[in-house]
Amino acid sequence: MQRFYCFFLLFLTLLSCKKQESESLREGMWLAQLEAMNNELLPFNFNLKKSESGYIMDVYNAGETVRVDEIEIRNDSIKIKMPAFEGYISGTFNDSVIKGRFIKESLDRIVPFYAVYGDSIRFHSSANARVDVSGIWETKFSPDSEDEYLAKGIFTQQINKVSGTFRTNTGDYRYLEGIVDGDSLRLSTFDGAHAFLFTAKVTDSTLNGTFYSGNHFKEPFIGRRNEGFQLADEESLTFMKEGYDKLQFSFPNTEDILISLEDSRFKEKVVVVQIMGTWCPNCLDETRFLSDYVKTKKPDNFEVVALAFEYAKTKELAFKGIERLKNRVGVTYPILLAQYASSSKTKANEKLPMLNHIISYPTTIFIDKKGKVRKIHTGFNGPATGQKYIDFKEDFDQYIELLLSE
Repeated sequence: MQRFYCFFLLFLTLLSCKKQESESLREGMWLAQLEAMNNELLPFNFNLKKSESGYIMDVYNAGETVRVDEIEIRNDSIKIKMPAFEGYISGTFNDSVIKGRFIKESLDRIVPFYAVYGDSIRFHSSANARVDVSGIWETKFSPDSEDEYLAKGIFTQQINKVSGTFRTNTGDYRYLEGIVDGDSLRLSTFDGAHAFLFTAKVTDSTLNGTFYSGNHFKEPFIGRRNEGFQLADEESLTFMKEGYDKLQFSFPNTEDILISLEDSRFKEKVVVVQIMGTWCPNCLDETRFLSDYVKTKKPDNFEVVALAFEYAKTKELAFKGIERLKNRVGVTYPILLAQYASSSKTKANEKLPMLNHIISYPTTIFIDKKGKVRKIHTGFNGPATGQKYIDFKEDFDQYIELLLSE
């Protein structure tokens, strides 16, 4: 009897292994959709392939490719962890369908997710484009309300396909991709942190639309063509209050050791202070830029230090997020935990009361060798902004060289 029982257990084990091996995903292009508000669907494409270590997913947004290499599979269950950010997709699958949810635990946000194999078209159109949105658009989000803010739409259209972004005074909406279907504009992006969808009715000179962020937020926007439109100067928005010329703080690093600008590491050096959050895509763009600058330029008497304002619910989870970002991007400069359980800019300003206000993550502060704040740059215009990003890199390099030469 015991012998029979052993054989029976072996049979079940082999059967289980066979089942696990039989569950697989088809390699190639997939179309994914997230459910936004008002029953709107937010699409994006990804390419799935299998490597020696498991599956790899490349998510496409216009000129951006987001590589996802943390995909866990067990029987017919799947968990896809997005790079650097805390968000993940959890669900079930067969060879050609994935059904689940996109989850951000710290914010208690859950968005239904569905993906199907073999569809490489992001938005399907029903009519030829009757307008061309290429050019510059002066745009107001939440117009005629206390929440109104300006943006600069920058778009390129080829036949009916559109790419571009909206720049604001606090950053950009990253790589947007979509179509013009008749007189309707539809744009989307998904980068693992934010899921954005823009829909609008278009004439030759106006936009009238709605912006959706996942399934938790929406707001109207209007736009008009204006090739000469410019946003406010990024270096005029945040500044030191009267009577202050130095920045002061003391926050813990990931080893829970307090770090201050008074430490010997920063003495008589040019210092860039990055106010950021690990949850913030524009901050990720800037972190990549700063990390690359530190590694490739390696200037003497130069340091970078980041102050992280995290919405992770506990200190431990916040440190975990910081470590994840550092490991994924290869950050060599210290990232200090300035705040957790909230990314409120008002609360952030309480931690740095010498600033008039903090209106953006990231905000970048340039300090000279004497410890004096020389410039404060609000927001970050990443690679999706094209020439603006190129100009920023050149200006950054020249300004650092100027401070180092003093």
